[in-house]
Amino acid sequence: MKDMQKQETQTDKSWTSDTTLTPLVLPFHEINASMLSQVGGKAANLGELTHAGFPVPSGFCLTTQAYTHATSGAELESVLDQLATTQADDAAHLEICAATARNRLLAVPIPTDIVEAITRAYHELAPDDLLPVAVRSSATAEDLPFASFAGQQDTYLNIVGIEAILDAVQHCWASLWTDRAVSYRASNTIDHHTVRLAVVIQRMVDAQVAGVLFTANPLTGRRRQAVIDANPGLGDAVVSGAVNPDHFVVNAETGEIVERRLGDKRVVIRSIPGGGTQRVEMIEQKSTSCLTEEQIQDLVRLGIQVEAHYGAPQDTEWAIDSDGRLWLTQARPITTLFPLPVGAPTTDQDLRVYFSANVAQGVYRPLTPMGIAAFRLVGSSGAIFFKLPTRDIQAGPAIFHEAAQRLFIDVTIALRSAIGRSLLVQAASVMEARSAPIFQRLASDPRLSLTSTSRWPFIRKLITVMVPAGIPYRLLEALFRPAAARERIWRLRDRLETQAKIAANASASERLTVVERLFIENAGLLFLHSMPIIMGAGLGLQVIARKLLGERATPDKIQTVLRGLPYNVTTEMDLELWKLAQQIRADATTARLMLETPLVQLAREYQAGTLPATLQQGLAHFLHIYGHRAVAEIDMGLPRWSEDPTHILGVLTNYLQLEKPELAPDVQFQRAMHEAEEMVIELTRRARKRGSWLRSKLVHYSLSQVRALGGLREQPKSYMVLMMANARHLLWPVGEELAQTGRLESAEDIFFINLAEARQALAGKDFRAVVRERRANYNYELKRRHIPRILLSDGTEPEAEHHALADTAEGALTGTPASAGVVTAKARVIMDPIGARLEPGEILVAPSTDPGWTPLFLTAGGLVMEMGGPMSHGAVVAREYGIPAIVGVHRATESITTGQRITIDGSRGVIVIESEEHNN
Repeated sequence: MKDMQKQETQTDKSWTSDTTLTPLVLPFHEINASMLSQVGGKAANLGELTHAGFPVPSGFCLTTQAYTHATSGAELESVLDQLATTQADDAAHLEICAATARNRLLAVPIPTDIVEAITRAYHELAPDDLLPVAVRSSATAEDLPFASFAGQQDTYLNIVGIEAILDAVQHCWASLWTDRAVSYRASNTIDHHTVRLAVVIQRMVDAQVAGVLFTANPLTGRRRQAVIDANPGLGDAVVSGAVNPDHFVVNAETGEIVERRLGDKRVVIRSIPGGGTQRVEMIEQKSTSCLTEEQIQDLVRLGIQVEAHYGAPQDTEWAIDSDGRLWLTQARPITTLFPLPVGAPTTDQDLRVYFSANVAQGVYRPLTPMGIAAFRLVGSSGAIFFKLPTRDIQAGPAIFHEAAQRLFIDVTIALRSAIGRSLLVQAASVMEARSAPIFQRLASDPRLSLTSTSRWPFIRKLITVMVPAGIPYRLLEALFRPAAARERIWRLRDRLETQAKIAANASASERLTVVERLFIENAGLLFLHSMPIIMGAGLGLQVIARKLLGERATPDKIQTVLRGLPYNVTTEMDLELWKLAQQIRADATTARLMLETPLVQLAREYQAGTLPATLQQGLAHFLHIYGHRAVAEIDMGLPRWSEDPTHILGVLTNYLQLEKPELAPDVQFQRAMHEAEEMVIELTRRARKRGSWLRSKLVHYSLSQVRALGGLREQPKSYMVLMMANARHLLWPVGEELAQTGRLESAEDIFFINLAEARQALAGKDFRAVVRERRANYNYELKRRHIPRILLSDGTEPEAEHHALADTAEGALTGTPASAGVVTAKARVIMDPIGARLEPGEILVAPSTDPGWTPLFLTAGGLVMEMGGPMSHGAVVAREYGIPAIVGVHRATESITTGQRITIDGSRGVIVIESEEHNN
């Protein structure tokens, strides 16, 4: 870096309090990234950049010790205690507390020793006391890897003289308690007691042009694409958004400027001689760029070097002075980018396409490390079944990747194969409709050109796997003996339960082996038994029926056939829960107890066995059969309902308040089943009208078999979740042993390490610090709202082309039809089903759903989902309950608000939101 600019030098000196010997002031060259608690994020970064030889204007930092010392007499404790009990959405009280803290801080005089320390440090920079400086806030909860806090505290530019500096310092301290800063910390659950403020005092650059540089595109997520915003004068005009700056997007690998947009540059902020700044309104718009080609390339090179130093994309601020020297005035991580999987290619030419397994399963939240370990084992089991090369079994197939504690599947090989591309698009059309057009569009990228066009290698491989495994026989069995096929699947539960019981008295090490075998031996077996039914008999017969019927059967008619399917384990679960609610309703005392008692208390009493007999025994029976299930149940690391029945108790309480008999779930299910059977008869009649007796017989047979087999679609997932529940049961004693020996802090921490690490812990390795860090990251990831369904290795998140407004109505939203029917009702947007309440008849609007959501369907009038396709879990259950449903609706949970009246047409996939006057 030192060949870039000649770095200013400073005297090696720090200034300390006379009484405590704790540094009050530190020069930049004595600061490094590990000193966050002493100097805050901004100063820590400036010290780190200075050490690395970047062209940083010299300066010093007034440490958090000075803040603590200066504010000790401000009596902030009472304000902090109030903030600790104030909810993040209570804006009015947060503002009152913030104002109180600011006023108290500004009323306290700066202690003499701090004044002297600042004065000495400033003299080192400016012997004549006339050097202009920038005075910047540097909070300890700032420029963190997960939250930049940019702009939350104040900055004062072109400050000249010690008196002006002291005044700016005091106002920086007070800015730790601005309304925006307090609200931001509250929303990010950062304890106000823990934050401190340092203050950076830095030589001012007399900037001729300044701005910001992102080393990755913050809008598209694309890495290795630098984005520059520049404006004449000080960079504050750009940072504050006061101007339309010149905008450049540059390919960092080649230096090519791929986008150039000149701003009007009507506002320029300049330093005033003697101190302060002025905002200048330019009368005429400048039509020339404020940066030369050479300066643009210098900025990009600087950005590349800063990103390489930190190992992550950076948001930087820079300035070019009157001598043409380039200065770096700040760098912080770009916290809005979704992280790339480890091992993603580092060049744009090698493009990989990652598909989110989390989104496909309707689980936005992060997965625990043990939950990811389970998925990797499932993947290895599948690879073994298909006779594919298998690396380390616990690592899973090479196509498995992790990013932001979510699981992604590398589908690049499939996209670059003719048959793989076709199968991928078809599967997405059924299961995750919004992904299908993205895959189709990606096919035009030359980096994803076909490398395999022949279908025969795939077909030969399929034959060599399917025939020895007996798949053709099982397919024929499903087609002609559906009862036998169902029985074969149902027997798998006994196998899973038996394997788990065998290990009941095993040692901790043996239990880990059993858990591994549980997934390796059974995941492929589930696939073997379920694929012929779901893919062959189920979907295959639907396709045959559609072909035979042609234009005489619209898609919504076929959807009607799929209503009220028998043998669906999820539907049976929900109806069993409804049956229990009816039993409780008949017992007035127990019903009143449920409605009047907090759910947490009811759960405690259930665990203690002290609930009234109707509820205690009924719930125990339900959990004996379905207690392995949970919300976000695909994560083995999360509690099952049998461990914590609070959610189920809440659902039961909601059911007790359903008054309209016609909305009763069992009545709706019977109605849906009757409509489906009538539709089979009607479509058979239509086929006969085409003059073919054989055609009508084939249609009737196909649709009848679809109804006999279609409900089994949910069974494999239920068994997969049962395996996870059994694995949890086996792992608990291992966690208890590791907690007792001090390798983990609690038994539950076993789910924040993987199986290999659990073995290391049994051998003596202490994982307590590792788990604390992982839990902190996990808690942060719980707040992440946006998860890309498809992510490219260059960081881009491609968007589907068809998510815009519907052609049929202005302002309407569109999605994929999933369950026919039209309903108009109030919407209720629910992001998490735990503790959620849905009034009878309301339309459920959700990001996606898994079986943990489906009890809500019993009272729903309709369903809207952001994710999913016509065969996704929510769509299947909606059809069975006979409620209209639309899936794959772009940003549904953002576009629709709770209480709005909306109309959904499940046949056309159109949602119309009523105007405000209608809603009122």
